[in-house]
Amino acid sequence: MLIDILISKVRVKILELFLGNPGNIYHVREIVRRVDEEINAVRRELARLEKTGLLASEWRANRRFYSTKRDYIFYSEFLSIVNKSVGLGGAIIKNKAKLGKIKYAMLSASFVKGRPYAQNDIDLFVVGTIVLPELGAIIREEEARRSREINFTPMTEEEFNFRKNRRDPFVMGILAKPKVMLIGDEEEIVKL
Repeated sequence: MLIDILISKVRVKILELFLGNPGNIYHVREIVRRVDEEINAVRRELARLEKTGLLASEWRANRRFYSTKRDYIFYSEFLSIVNKSVGLGGAIIKNKAKLGKIKYAMLSASFVKGRPYAQNDIDLFVVGTIVLPELGAIIREEEARRSREINFTPMTEEEFNFRKNRRDPFVMGILAKPKVMLIGDEEEIVKL
């Protein structure tokens, strides 16, 4: 079953498109433009992904549109993988050396799933000695791509440990929510 998903370059591009922008619906021609591949290869991969259950299609005014199925058995795992390779997560991992000495970096699950921003949500949490201008540039680029503000919190390791040991509600709230770890170990960060 997994081999049906991960074997093709075109399939990887389609997965990056759909899971990098969860909740979006695309017409076949738009998918072809965005992944920059031949239409027959795209149609073949869309049919395979629909057969596995990851994508669903529907007809609207004589056009076929595709979207992801959130109830797919590996949806969360693929969402996590794709968000570590493209978009904000991919940029942070790729530019890790330029960003300073990062101990932990995580994206909130609500951000990864493309849910609307809620009051006091933290999309990105970074712990360590961070080069803020570099991080700011990456965040601004992603904000432009997503057309939405990204709420992020950088924190030194000392401040994080102090606030975690004091059970600071802000830090405890971040640690209690579902997350996608980009850098660091999830078990280590939540351990008291």
